Amino acid sequence: MEARAVILAGPSGSGKSHLAARLGWPVLRLDDFYHEGDHPSLPMSPLGLPDWDDVRSWDRDGALRAMEDLCRTRTASVPVYDLARSARAGSHRIDVAGDRFIAEGLFAADVVADCRDSGLLADAICLVRPRLLTFALRLARDLRESRKPPQVLVRRGWALLRTERAVIARAVAAGCRPLTPAQARRELAASR
Repeated sequence: MEARAVILAGPSGSGKSHLAARLGWPVLRLDDFYHEGDHPSLPMSPLGLPDWDDVRSWDRDGALRAMEDLCRTRTASVPVYDLARSARAGSHRIDVAGDRFIAEGLFAADVVADCRDSGLLADAICLVRPRLLTFALRLARDLRESRKPPQVLVRRGWALLRTERAVIARAVAAGCRPLTPAQARRELAASR
């Protein structure tokens, strides 16, 4: 392998994208592999919207192919997803100059075992922080980015708050180490 992935998993709003940006490493945004809003097998939430928190809403195979391309060739063309439109909005190229890149997203824990088995994995981390802080940061981000109407974002946020412990437990069971964003940043910066 030319490079390996550091997987950042964790609940929505736990700081995955923020940490990846602060490190300055190349980033594969796994959330850009969501299916289009009109995908025939897209699961629906009780709110009558696509259930973006259900792993079936995500193109796992496409994400794994991009990770393998980045590890083997240090380059990949990947989609750009527009959450507000529930659609892909183009693509962009990622190039890895060093020996590591960040692969972050809501379903990142779902690829840890495959990455480990294929020799693509450098590390797997699940970001954890107080649940109410995660709720507030997620809501502020979603409102700022106009991801969905405010009423939907608040209802969805409370639902995610209730499932946050299960998301973390699933990531840890998949092989991710639970760290706060500050701990992860210190460790990853030191390993560079």
